[in-house]
Amino acid sequence: MTPEERLAETVRAEGARVLATLARTPGSLQLAEDAVQDAAVAALQTWPRSGVPDDPRAWLAVTARNKAYDVLRREAARTKRLVRARQKIAAARIPYRVPSDAELPDRLSAVLAVVHLIGTEAHAPTGGEDVARVDLEAEAVRLARLIAELIPGEPEVLSLLALLLYTTARRPARTGADGQPVLLADQDRSRWDCTAISEASALLSEAVRRSAGVAGPYQLQAHLSACHATAPSWTDTDWDRIIGLYDLLLRIAPNSAVSLNRAVAVGKRDGAAAMLAALDAIVTRVRSNLWHAARADALRQLGRTGEARRELSLALDVTPAGPDRRLLARRLALLSSGPGGG
Repeated sequence: MTPEERLAETVRAEGARVLATLARTPGSLQLAEDAVQDAAVAALQTWPRSGVPDDPRAWLAVTARNKAYDVLRREAARTKRLVRARQKIAAARIPYRVPSDAELPDRLSAVLAVVHLIGTEAHAPTGGEDVARVDLEAEAVRLARLIAELIPGEPEVLSLLALLLYTTARRPARTGADGQPVLLADQDRSRWDCTAISEASALLSEAVRRSAGVAGPYQLQAHLSACHATAPSWTDTDWDRIIGLYDLLLRIAPNSAVSLNRAVAVGKRDGAAAMLAALDAIVTRVRSNLWHAARADALRQLGRTGEARRELSLALDVTPAGPDRRLLARRLALLSSGPGGG
């Protein structure tokens, strides 16, 4: 079977499944359809040269997701340009039409997805040497507050703002005196912004009150952040609740990142062997740097140091950002330093 025939078979058999999964992430069916088409074009260009991948459906899904994220990133950059344009319009006194209240709900999902993406990039930059992007962090919060003013009382808007504030609150403790990243378990919680945490908790409570018991994806993510932000210490973290929240999130917005985070939480509650099993059970098996790093941590705890080193090396191979590379390199150096390292 030629690569072109294999692609046609994959799209015919798995295309609808890939589309349905992807549509939940950006919240736009049109964007998902375009991304899947772009991924198919990329497969036509790539597979004849490099060969058909072992898991064509996973390749198509990952490539489509990346295509969608590229569009959302461009849209996010366009939103900073629109801010400047709006200032120029105001200075020149040029009238422009604001969407009516009736038009806002239909646009909400895509807008929230863009704001969430800005916040994600702020928390974990895909490039550069900064552990966090303070400028993007502030912009994401500003935009979320603006949306909350335009559509007051909307549960998912309140939840997204709460999520961003919980994340912002932890930023002061995410780097050490040497500028290196500090993992959540090792952070000095006295450095967290208590004011931001309190505001986030109030917003989340209001979102729960208004959602009538039906939580959306941003509300569930905010609850997850609240579990960490309000725990007195790492050892006091309620892993049972966290795993339960991930289970709910997987029902309404399944993706490999949620599965990965759930596997890590399982490891915190049930041990390294359970974590390794959960990681290896992830259906898509997307070999991201975080997947390899998590697997390395489980293997290290099980005393399988050689395998852990190999996983860390694989994680380094696919890690673009400087801070994450330095963190993984330090882990690898500790594992390579001799018995008991790491």
